[in-house]
Amino acid sequence: MAHLSVLAAEFGEDMPYAGGLARGFPFRGTRVPFLNYQKGIYRARVQSGPAALSIQTSSKSPYDDEILADGFLYAYRAGAIDQSDNRALRAAYELQVPLVYFIGTEPGWYKPVFPVYVSADDPAARMVTVTPGELVGPIDEPAPVPLEDPIERRYAVRETRVRLHQARFRARVVPAYSTQCSICRLKERRLLDAAHILGDVEGGEPAVTNGLSLCAIHHRAFDQNLVGVSPDYVVHVSRGLREDEDGPMLDLLKGFHEAPLLVPNRVVDRPDREQLEGRFTQFLILTV
Repeated sequence: MAHLSVLAAEFGEDMPYAGGLARGFPFRGTRVPFLNYQKGIYRARVQSGPAALSIQTSSKSPYDDEILADGFLYAYRAGAIDQSDNRALRAAYELQVPLVYFIGTEPGWYKPVFPVYVSADDPAARMVTVTPGELVGPIDEPAPVPLEDPIERRYAVRETRVRLHQARFRARVVPAYSTQCSICRLKERRLLDAAHILGDVEGGEPAVTNGLSLCAIHHRAFDQNLVGVSPDYVVHVSRGLREDEDGPMLDLLKGFHEAPLLVPNRVVDRPDREQLEGRFTQFLILTV
């Protein structure tokens, strides 16, 4: 988990398998994989204990259907209940040891949730419940512990669900824009977000047509209605920012006023004009 924290500092919350997780981590003179991307339940050969080290879910899995109020449902591997992978999963429950849950956000990319614990085992349904824990103690050597408070567990699950929703939304939106900011054309993937045109509470769907690929600063400006996009795909900067004088960074924002928005090559992926109109009306009202 300490090595995953290092990778998170390098790549962010979403990590690539190639060039990232594929490196594994050092342990007693050998290199141990974090996961087996070809199957869900993974126990390393060098482990002395019987419990799984990690579990993973494909990016194609409909994870929303598998989330409970205080945990994630995870299925046994197909086959006999005492098959080796199933034994490793059930041993994690019996021993209450921490493991990592790698949730695929797009092909080849994962969001690791750690630590997690197998908090319930239902052999009849061939399912376990996986519950988030937390890392406590010194920053250079934190210890994984379960979340005992049910309110804290539910909050952790809800926050994880939101992050997963955003990660999978980003995985669809950012590539549609050729992995660059639709306003400033920045191409550094780690600095790109998927911004909702209309949020969930406004009836916005997690579809590419309801998203814009934006760098971190333009995403924040868009969310705060300091930058707007009209239905004809033109960028507008609020009057307040345009009239402010506060150095070169602000000049970079002001320089995109009335610039054309970069749109996806595929017409079906381009921003929905009706949704943009609703959002742009809000921008105009708030920036008068």
